[in-house]
Amino acid sequence: MKDVYIIGLGMIRFNKYPERGVRDMAHEVIRLALSDAGLEKESLQAAFFSNTFWGMFANQHSIRGQVALRSMGIGAIPVTNVENACAGASTALHLAYTGIRAGMYDVALAVGSEKITDPDKMKSLSAYATCMDVDNFASQLQLMEKAVTMFKVDIPEGQTPPGAGRSIFMDAYAMGARWHMSKYGSTQRQLAMICAKNHFHGALNPMSQYQMDMTVEEVLADKPIAYPLTRAMCAPVGDGAAAAIVCSESFLKKLTGARPVKIRASVHGSGTDRDFDGEDIGERLVKKAYDMAGVGPQDISLAELHDATAYGELHQTEAMGFCPMGEGGPFAETGATKLGGKQPINTSGGLECRGHPIGASGLAQIYELGVQLRGEAGKRQVSGARLGLAENGGGNIGVEEAAMCIHILEKV
Repeated sequence: MKDVYIIGLGMIRFNKYPERGVRDMAHEVIRLALSDAGLEKESLQAAFFSNTFWGMFANQHSIRGQVALRSMGIGAIPVTNVENACAGASTALHLAYTGIRAGMYDVALAVGSEKITDPDKMKSLSAYATCMDVDNFASQLQLMEKAVTMFKVDIPEGQTPPGAGRSIFMDAYAMGARWHMSKYGSTQRQLAMICAKNHFHGALNPMSQYQMDMTVEEVLADKPIAYPLTRAMCAPVGDGAAAAIVCSESFLKKLTGARPVKIRASVHGSGTDRDFDGEDIGERLVKKAYDMAGVGPQDISLAELHDATAYGELHQTEAMGFCPMGEGGPFAETGATKLGGKQPINTSGGLECRGHPIGASGLAQIYELGVQLRGEAGKRQVSGARLGLAENGGGNIGVEEAAMCIHILEKV
């Protein structure tokens, strides 16, 4: 078994790009990652390409990675297409890591590229439903309807308008938030504090889709989506791409001027058939990640957590062990998760502000941790950053994510 290092990072700002496609965004970030690593494309021995909706939106199925890479002159090497909902890009990184650690390759590319914006807005929003169990979609809706009566939360009038105009995932996250409010007493204001914190971070990040600061009051006053979530608390629809080049220790020794980041842990898993109070997929997988890295939650300098909504961050803050279960809201209120706090979370602005082009989001998290651990994050730099954790969930079955990857990276 071998140590694995990230030696190249590339990312474009996530945004709405009506004139761009999956292919050309992938080309740009691959070139950026190669330049960052000081390599030519001929050095790559394998590639793992993440995308979710190219087939649905433009009918490019089956060989997406080969199409994107061949058209920029990368051929012959094995190309693996990865589709794992929102966890696709982190899964691509995990597969590249696995291949190098097993000794199959010395240098490999992981890339995610996604275009979700479309002139037909409902086409974009309805696409998210394919990241659930389609055959049992009616059962999922029934579960959400049942949850409304299960949890003792008063929903103000007009705070959960009819479902048209939003992703089904917002209803799923709202269901989880109301469960947490009912069980632990967390509040909508605590969620707004998490969101406002991420807008503060996003305003410092030139790669963020949303770069405007927002107060807690502004977040609360924004358009209601599904109680307790307002629009500001939910990740926007957008496009983008990100890439990472990983290598073995022996390959790293041949390089001059490299700025490597070590992968201390890479864990991939799937959800289980559990109820609301069972062990969460994140709780289960992070134990494996901490064991693999030989560290604990108290050792993590900063984290990028999958906050498709503000509740996602609250929940994952608990699941990763940064605070006890049920205390994610109060923990955020202390300022611990903001720049300058004990454990800054989502210094990129998170999915809420950096954006969430599904097939690229996981590698955007890795990009953020990489520049932080290199000390290259500028105004949002975490002082003394040594270990970073990225948690990236994908899809939904029942009451949790269908897939998840957790990575722990270390400054070299």
